[in-house]
Amino acid sequence: MTGSCLCGAVTFTATLEAPHIEACHCTTCRKWGGGPAFASTVTSLDLPEDAPIAYFASSDHAERGFCTVCGTHLIWRMKDGSFVTIFAGSLDNADDLPLTGEIYVDEQPATYAFANDTRRMTGAEVIAAFSTPSEDT
Repeated sequence: MTGSCLCGAVTFTATLEAPHIEACHCTTCRKWGGGPAFASTVTSLDLPEDAPIAYFASSDHAERGFCTVCGTHLIWRMKDGSFVTIFAGSLDNADDLPLTGEIYVDEQPATYAFANDTRRMTGAEVIAAFSTPSEDT
């Protein structure tokens, strides 16, 4: 899929892991964007080397990329590059991507709820899914 920021200074091509989006209700996503973040996991992302993107370390393990010209939220990724998502609003022609999952549902405020039947995970469940077994076990 192709995508861009609001002003067009950043354009990209991404291969989605699966044709769907998920919503994140974590406090950080809501503070950053004013509501839940809708994103899709990518297996490859082609960005021009000179794209005006800045990254903000939003936690000890992840960072968020945005256009430095217009501020559009574009990327959430693990700092080690092992997991990358593209925010759905930056994708061209993404209107038909189904909402299949919600994460950090334990941080979701009571002011909204989605009608879709989705897989719902708490923050602890998300962290456990990303954890790797210790070499001692």
